[in-house]
Amino acid sequence: MPAMRFYALSRSALPILLVVGLTVPSFAAADDSKPAEQQQGADTTPKQRLDQLFADLKRERDPERANIIADQIRMEWADSGSATINLLMQWADKAIAEKRNAAAYDFLDQAIALKPDYAEAWNRRATLNYALGDYRKSMEDIDQVLRIEPRHFGALAGMAAILGDSGNDQVTLKAWERFLEIFPANRAAQQQVDTLSEKLAGSRT
Repeated sequence: MPAMRFYALSRSALPILLVVGLTVPSFAAADDSKPAEQQQGADTTPKQRLDQLFADLKRERDPERANIIADQIRMEWADSGSATINLLMQWADKAIAEKRNAAAYDFLDQAIALKPDYAEAWNRRATLNYALGDYRKSMEDIDQVLRIEPRHFGALAGMAAILGDSGNDQVTLKAWERFLEIFPANRAAQQQVDTLSEKLAGSRT
């Protein structure tokens, strides 16, 4: 199974979006030459920006515009606030892409040890564990992600994928419904909910 990251269903009908070999983006300072309205984020905290983005995501009903908001959320998640941890995450991504799994684990473990409340390090390790077929460890890491950030739709997508593999349709449906409470315009998640709802309804007749 290829390496994947629990990022959420954005433009795919797959249970989770497969993302291989991405690197953590650079986080440049605001450009003073830009209009003031483009620099509003510079005057707010990461939490305030995320709260606003999640509020926008919940209200948005157009799938394409919702995907843009989701991408902005991912950008906020990606920045740990530490250049060292961001670099470790880049190295982990490169190691995963090159199938150097032991090195990837080492980089992710270091990132988690340095900043245990950085959800993306746990999420990346959950993804690696899933890709290697260790669903128990993947679910343990997903639990940590959701403890830190209960709105992490990528981790919820990963949880739903694992539950789906277990064959427990009722619990899987609940995971997708929880996903849609956060990201209601996501078409792939909507399809998952519709399919599971129809399947469960049919099993009751």
